[in-house]
Amino acid sequence: MKAFVTGGTGFIGSHLVETLIRQGFDVTCLVRNAARPGYLDGVKAAMITGDCTKPDSLPAAVKGCDYVFHLAGLTKAKNEEQFFTGNAFATQNVLQAVLDHAPELKRFFYLSSLAAAGPSPDGVPLKEDCETHPVSAYGRTKLEGEKIVYEARDKIPVTIIRPPAVYGPRDRDVLIFFKMVKRGVVPFWGKSLYSFLYVEDLVNGIIQSALSENAAGEIFFLSDGNIYTSDDIINAISGALQRRPLKLNIPRAVMPMVGYLSQLAGHLSIISSDRMKDIQHQYWVCDSAKSQSLFGYAPKVDIQKGASWTADWYRINQWI
Repeated sequence: MKAFVTGGTGFIGSHLVETLIRQGFDVTCLVRNAARPGYLDGVKAAMITGDCTKPDSLPAAVKGCDYVFHLAGLTKAKNEEQFFTGNAFATQNVLQAVLDHAPELKRFFYLSSLAAAGPSPDGVPLKEDCETHPVSAYGRTKLEGEKIVYEARDKIPVTIIRPPAVYGPRDRDVLIFFKMVKRGVVPFWGKSLYSFLYVEDLVNGIIQSALSENAAGEIFFLSDGNIYTSDDIINAISGALQRRPLKLNIPRAVMPMVGYLSQLAGHLSIISSDRMKDIQHQYWVCDSAKSQSLFGYAPKVDIQKGASWTADWYRINQWI
């Protein structure tokens, strides 16, 4: 089976590529610079130089593929135009290349985000038939990518997954909170509820969904099946690092200014003006019952175990 992966050099993508290879897939990855393969260095995957925002670089990459896993996208950008280019325009390009050059594709997989649906208004975990209300440019452009893919479901089999916050080895976003805990002070903005997902559980869910006939033409939420409070998350990281931090109360009204100052300083991270629009909301929770029912999704890692494994990887690689 031949698989083409975009975003393979990134956090989630590199884990997916390694797992696909272990499962016997012949994997090709789109990379901007084959001389700098990032986490794919030494991995037995073919590399094709290209960019999802450059349509001419895509036909050769998708020809002959059985599966396309489109994970490339922007989680951080300076403005909405950049988000749109990386998340919607790029998705249209990859999809069109498939329609033109790989019409017999077995599955086109698109990695979206809970941010595309938006926060739960009342703390009840969202289901796939919910109304979508993204509150950030990131969420809006991931939703636009979803629409582009979903509209092609009568032409090729597609599957879309919306994960919540994903963490694990190689992740640099949640790393920020591990560093804060280690330093002894963490921000606290009141009661919030979150769904989380360890990267290995996400990767296994991606592959399961792509191989399942029941998942064709469907959108799914994935999570580890638990709902966590802010304290649960802090306690899991604290336990992994054996450090009890001081909680610094930050009013939600101040958070946009924190993001603005961070971006003004030139830092593109989850502490940005756009991502603060997401973090300001209390309830980022979703229900993965549909995935369990249709393709047997069964997550194995809760946040206590996942935080411990992630902290171990950060220590070994001297990230903390």
